[in-house]
Amino acid sequence: MITPKQNIKEVAFTAASFQLSGLALNCQSTHIILCLHGWLDNAASFIPILQSFESQPNFNHKIIAIDLPGHGASTHKSIDAHYHFIDWVYDVLSLFESNQWGSVHLVGHSMGGMIASAFSAAFPEKVKSLTLLDSAGFIYSEEHESTQVLRKGLLSRIKANKSASNHNSKQLSLDLVTKARVFVSDLDYHHAELIMARNLLFSNNQWHWRSDRKLNTVSPYRFSFNQCQQIVSDIKVPVQIIYGSKGVDFVKNGIKYFASLMPCKKIVELEGGHHVHMEKPAQTAKLINEFISLY
Repeated sequence: MITPKQNIKEVAFTAASFQLSGLALNCQSTHIILCLHGWLDNAASFIPILQSFESQPNFNHKIIAIDLPGHGASTHKSIDAHYHFIDWVYDVLSLFESNQWGSVHLVGHSMGGMIASAFSAAFPEKVKSLTLLDSAGFIYSEEHESTQVLRKGLLSRIKANKSASNHNSKQLSLDLVTKARVFVSDLDYHHAELIMARNLLFSNNQWHWRSDRKLNTVSPYRFSFNQCQQIVSDIKVPVQIIYGSKGVDFVKNGIKYFASLMPCKKIVELEGGHHVHMEKPAQTAKLINEFISLY
């Protein structure tokens, strides 16, 4: 089992009716940077950045990387509930309300960047700055595709229900699931292992999935392009985008279609893939530290 290194601590928060787990650095500070991970990742995807922040000059913020509901060590949604994008925005709001946070700096990777963007647009009083890591705008569908999106999403739920009984019955190993994640992503083995170790639980001499099977279902509803533009245009906090030169196409398209609608102060390309913040943690931490120092 991979454990956090140096001064990174396990933390847990109550939000609404569920518990959010996560990792934190510099816990004594009251100035917060909140990190939101991507789909099927977890707080461990920020471990390289957390380690790099310790060497940043004049760094005095508490960094919290949470496991979103259904991911990592956090609570699953109830058996009759599903994971809607807008509900994750509510989960973040509940985290703020339950812990009486003021305004924080938000950092979001991929889906976490979309959640952070929607949250920043709707609740600007709670956000000092927004850093997007290989994320820009939202995934959307054309309006004429709404029925097909609905059908595909609901059928994916039926499929997930039928396969749920086999989810934990297969013989698992950390090496096996790490190699599977590497196969379907641009992650190297070490970074994939960091993430997958937190998505698994070792008990009774075997590995079990901790992540919720329902995370693999397809959304039955997506914003239209016009809706995405409207939400992005309501982001008023300063924005920084850090993206990978070999990242996913929807990020580059997002920069093309959405970046001009936000108050983007900085757009930086780093050599790397979709998880460029894991590949280039020192450069990413330096960019974030310099950016938040201005706000």
